[in-house]
Amino acid sequence: MQEKWSLRLIRAGALFGLLGAYLGSHMAGAGSYALRPIHAHILLVGWLSLFVYGLFYKLYKIKSPKLVAVHGWTAIIGAVGLTLGMYLQFIQPFNIDKNFALIAYIVGGTILLISFAIFVLVTFRVEKGRSAV
Repeated sequence: MQEKWSLRLIRAGALFGLLGAYLGSHMAGAGSYALRPIHAHILLVGWLSLFVYGLFYKLYKIKSPKLVAVHGWTAIIGAVGLTLGMYLQFIQPFNIDKNFALIAYIVGGTILLISFAIFVLVTFRVEKGRSAV
């Protein structure tokens, strides 16, 4: 299961990287940097964090495979939720209700925070002297 999550997280990170690069290119071409905070979070939370989690799971054998799955789901859901919530909150497209946008932003950020806390636990559940490689 750990191998599956390693690849899933790396792929999700790569998709965030592509989205972040596209968004940066779009902002530069349009000459408007209104999406700068969203762009930064897509690259840091999505691309960097998810990709590094995937590499961590590739390098280390974890004692709790279920914890890896819980972390993987919260990491992906949190990264999508936070960045989408930011977009809804700051840009407010399609006349989205402000309260809905704020709740989406808060829920996404909270799930992401839980994901980071779970990752801290995972780092203490590494099998000593054994790597996955």
